[in-house]
Amino acid sequence: MPKRVDHEERRRAIAEALWRIACARGLDGASLRDVAAEAGISLGQLQHYFSSKDEMLVFALKYLGGLAEERIRARLLGFAGPPSPRDVLRETVMEMLPLDDASRTGNLVQIAYFVRALHDERLREHAKEGVPALRAFFADQVRAGIARGEVDSSRAPEAEAMLLIALTDGLTTYLLLEACGPEEAAALLDGHLDRLFTP
Repeated sequence: MPKRVDHEERRRAIAEALWRIACARGLDGASLRDVAAEAGISLGQLQHYFSSKDEMLVFALKYLGGLAEERIRARLLGFAGPPSPRDVLRETVMEMLPLDDASRTGNLVQIAYFVRALHDERLREHAKEGVPALRAFFADQVRAGIARGEVDSSRAPEAEAMLLIALTDGLTTYLLLEACGPEEAAALLDGHLDRLFTP
């Protein structure tokens, strides 16, 4: 009887092989053949799941995003009661920062994708898709903080959301370059949130 293949599991294994290559040497020189070899399958098998490098990269990013969302949910479920808007923002941003192997891998893959997207209009449009949703989510938390009297009502939620995204991106860069340590990054983030959540 032929062995049954879990196609979604195979796609995830290919994505994980791509992540290992991205972390070790970036994606510019990595071919589909390289990823197939890293995943322990033939090029033909890989092409059964992904017809191009960009299609594979998009899947890998979505898979990474789903794993990050699961980790954020787990963080928030660890609170004794419902998390406050500040808690939600902090736990989300802390998961976005490259503070452990999983989030570091995610950030390195995103950077490799970002570099490719700068020169490819189709990829650039896909890369920008997540920003409005993240900004809206952060802005909603700021609005909730205003409604609870924890954030000054003069604060502009959309602007504060974008500032938090920019702070996170900046800290990510310096963490990856080891120009900033995890403790300092967390302290800077907490300081920013303390200033924001001061009515």
